[in-house]
Formats: sequence, structure tokens, C-alpha cells
Amino acid sequence: MAITAEQIEAAAVRWELSETLSRTDDAAEKLAAYGNLLLHWNARLSLTSIRDETQVVERHLMEGIFAAEHHPVGATALDFGSGTGIPGIPIAICRHNLVVTLAESHRKKAAFLQEVVRTLGLSASVQAVRAETLPSGSFDAVWMRAVDKSATMLPAAAALVANAGSLCLLGTGMIPPISPWQWKTHPLPGSTGRVLHIGQRA
Repeated sequence: MAITAEQIEAAAVRWELSETLSRTDDAAEKLAAYGNLLLHWNARLSLTSIRDETQVVERHLMEGIFAAEHHPVGATALDFGSGTGIPGIPIAICRHNLVVTLAESHRKKAAFLQEVVRTLGLSASVQAVRAETLPSGSFDAVWMRAVDKSATMLPAAAALVANAGSLCLLGTGMIPPISPWQWKTHPLPGSTGRVLHIGQRA
């Protein structure tokens, strides 16, 4: 079975994200297409341990839409170590006014991201390099997911944030001990422990 736009819309109601989804006419269709591309590629390349359609919708797509809903003010966004494209791809779908960069050094994952961007016609670019090699202070918002596994990369991510920009951490656990940042925390709906931390330089 394939993920459908109707599944996306129903999940968005549960997550109270229908308004975010409705800002772009074909967002649900594009998110469903993205989810199905992920399932298709994952069967061959093992891009993610999540293989169930329902979990792809809930753990990948909805978390991405939640990120889009809480995206800070700004024109540019970086998905640092994008992996399978969460949250960068849903942000690009739901916030098409943003210029989104997906940085992923793993060759197969970068190829997947390029296929998604091409197939869905997104205004996003894929940089097949380590994110920390990008120019410092280049992005209004820098996003990282699974922060509990990437704590050593937080200073590198912070260095890429422009003046008055934001560092956005989607995952679990406490606010990271980096300074000087002021943080706001948004619990993910229906989740046991998953949160979004958004920080700005103090």
C-alpha cells in the first residue's frame, strides 16, 4: 500500500497542523509522494530503520510539518546532516517562500534527496558535503534532528547561524549546554519525550 494525501491530512488533524498543511495547495500530495519515495528507496538502500507506512507518516512527515509550523522568521534554512530529509523536505514543501539547503555527505542519502527535490519540484538545493564545511553565519535557521546522537556537532551547527538567526533542534532530551543561547521548547503532540528546542543567541 502507498501513503495517501488523505492519510497526511488525517494525521495533520491529530497533530493540530491542518492550517500549516493548507497554506500550500498541494502540500498533502507532495508529502505523500515524498513518503512513498522514502519507502521505495528504503527497501533497497536502508536509509532509515522506520519502514512502516504509519510510522513514516507519524515519525517523519508529521515531525517535519511540526518543524515547518514552528520555523523561525527568516529567508534561509539549513538541514544539517539531512539524512532522509527530515525536517528539510517538509519545510520546503510547507514553507515554499524559504530557500532550503539540505546538507548530506553520505552519497546514497544525498542521491535520494536530489531525487526528491527533482521529482517534487522543490525550491531546495542538496549539498553533498559535510554541513560544517559550509560558510559560517550563512543561514537564518539551522536545523538538526536526533540531537542526542549529534551533540559534538552542535558548535559547528551554531557557527552556521546568521546574526539574529536560530538554531533548531528536533529530538529528545534536555536543552543542550551551549552558550550564549536563549531557548524555547515545544513538545511534540502525542509524543513521550520528543521535543523541538529553538535557540537564539543571547
